[in-house]
Amino acid sequence: MLTWSVYSGLFLAAFGAATLLPLQSEAVLVGLLLSKHYSVNLLLAVATVGNVLGSVVNWLLGLYIERWKHKRWFPVSDEKLEKAQRTYQRFGQWSLLLSWAPVIGDPLTLLAGVMREPFMRFVLLVTIAKLGRYLVLTLVTLAIV
Repeated sequence: MLTWSVYSGLFLAAFGAATLLPLQSEAVLVGLLLSKHYSVNLLLAVATVGNVLGSVVNWLLGLYIERWKHKRWFPVSDEKLEKAQRTYQRFGQWSLLLSWAPVIGDPLTLLAGVMREPFMRFVLLVTIAKLGRYLVLTLVTLAIV
């Protein structure tokens, strides 16, 4: 039972960290790796799946967010939204390979939804980026221990 809750906790941390919530999944993963009580491959898979699914939530929000852009409470001005859209058009789908990056990654996945990035291509590129980040983090952690 405890093992299931550990993996569930990692999943929730990774999922939340990929949304616009200010959460941190890397510290959870490193802590679990350092404990040496859990499957490295399963930890890597759970963190990746959770993080990708969190990014899918951002993509879905992006699909529908423009319907509220003229509301007073909308957090982004028309000018900033248009500038972000122009930037995404310039760099295109390949910018999703930066979805792992702090600060820009989460808004980038939301913007991909605004720009109607095809879902399967979105998932593929985001999975490559997120898995790559967690894989490097895992390899560095295991090399240090």
